[in-house]
Amino acid sequence: MAEPRIRITIDGAIAMITVARPEKLNAFDIDMLKELSAACDDVEANTAVRVAILTGEGKAFSAGGDIRAWAGMEANEFGHAWVRFGHRVFERLATLRMPLVAAVNGHALGGGLELAAAADIRIAETQVKIGLPEAGLGMVPGWSGTQRLVKRFGAQAVRRMLLGGEVLTAEQAAALGIVDQVVETGTAVDAAKAYAARIAARGPAATEISKLMISVANGEDNGAAVEALGSILVAKTGDLKEGVAAFTGKRPADFKGEW
Repeated sequence: MAEPRIRITIDGAIAMITVARPEKLNAFDIDMLKELSAACDDVEANTAVRVAILTGEGKAFSAGGDIRAWAGMEANEFGHAWVRFGHRVFERLATLRMPLVAAVNGHALGGGLELAAAADIRIAETQVKIGLPEAGLGMVPGWSGTQRLVKRFGAQAVRRMLLGGEVLTAEQAAALGIVDQVVETGTAVDAAKAYAARIAARGPAATEISKLMISVANGEDNGAAVEALGSILVAKTGDLKEGVAAFTGKRPADFKGEW
């Protein structure tokens, strides 16, 4: 059986998600996207986990999509099996119930930057290069590069990278708000663990709800976030308990408006 290329390790309240295809600079193919989606489910199902860290194995964070994985696809397959599926997986990552810290230990270009952008906090090593080179290949970003990146970093920063082809240093990216912290080479994972520990020490319910509220304010996934918040609130009410008891007891509910 092949070794997993998306690895999960759990240390108390902190989950580490590692993209492990270093020989290809952690470039994604379809199977890796499926593994990442499954990893999100596994991490979220672990009720002990309060924060997750995302990083890459070896010298790269992620080179994005493996060109060999999609170059031979017909247009319809490319649009659906590759772009739309990858977009859904990255959305799944971005909407994890717990905060996600990206330890950007190497270059994050194209889909690699889209991957990092799914995190709530990005800690990058000083040697890292960040950019959106897609237009130079005659293509456009497909995994939220023109959507989530604009919402989180602003349109002008994305214009510079995508239209102008600018490749940013970690310090330049920090000045634009793309990176939250710049650290020395080889220290991103340790810095991410320290930051994750800060998050894990805070109230888990308040942290999870705060993440949802920020998403609403930023125009990200409003419908799901609002319904999640509403459902959490209603789940704690006396009216819901009465409704369930009435249903199971096959009697009319006697709601009292109890919060």
